[in-house]
Amino acid sequence: MTTIGLISDTHDFLDDAVFKHFANCDEVWHAGDFGTAAIADALKAFKPLRGVYGNIDGSDIRSEFPELLQWICEEVNVMMLHIGGYPPKYNAKSKLLIQQNHPQIFISGHSHILKVMYDNSLSCLHMNPGAAGKQGWHAVRTLIRFVIDGKDIRDCEIIELGKR
Repeated sequence: MTTIGLISDTHDFLDDAVFKHFANCDEVWHAGDFGTAAIADALKAFKPLRGVYGNIDGSDIRSEFPELLQWICEEVNVMMLHIGGYPPKYNAKSKLLIQQNHPQIFISGHSHILKVMYDNSLSCLHMNPGAAGKQGWHAVRTLIRFVIDGKDIRDCEIIELGKR
């Protein structure tokens, strides 16, 4: 069983509450737009970190994190890409990657809109944790915490950090 803390769009702001909400997580996954390497460093010092770079990230982040990340967590195929869209409005690149690689979870960020929805047509759970930072037009800063247990994806919790 692996407990995941999912975060995105910190834009160089990391609320101390993230560490409390992710205290019992085994890993933290960041779906891009860290803002600076200091954010990634703080998360790496806290828990094992996986992530992708976002459109605002500079060379410091891009040299450490890829644009696209795909891996197996327990028995679940996971794919992460910062700009991906959502069911059924994926961008062309994301839709092709999902069709070719068949992830059970597709994670994106960028929109600052929290979404957790299952795409029946692609047999894939889409997750976007919204934005945890203060930059952008979102009203509430959000995170997601969930569990992968073998092939099961469960116990998904939406966490609100407060107003932007």
